[in-house]
Amino acid sequence: MDVPFIIDNVYDLQGVKCPCGFSRRGLERPENDVATLHVVDISEDAREHYHKNMREIYFVLEGEGEILLNGESYPVKPGSTVLINAGTRHKARGRLKVINVVVPPFDPMDEFFD
Repeated sequence: MDVPFIIDNVYDLQGVKCPCGFSRRGLERPENDVATLHVVDISEDAREHYHKNMREIYFVLEGEGEILLNGESYPVKPGSTVLINAGTRHKARGRLKVINVVVPPFDPMDEFFD
């Protein structure tokens, strides 16, 4: 990383449609090779996908639902924290708002669907 710090307010950033719903992606800069932080509103039409290189940490802020990991369903609610390693097929279900930490930083070329 070439700069000593990056500051974002994800609520001031443009949101984008994503496989999980709607995401505001913070810390996305070419000089950042560490991680990105997203606030994601999970939608009912979330799509199962996986990543070959990225790992994700979900922290549920609001709502209750479930997360599917390699076909198995696990309940989640506020405070639930999930580490999703590369290669794990995943999809969240329910109306949820999550913080998603992506390591290394988010790369749209590393999203795969069956």
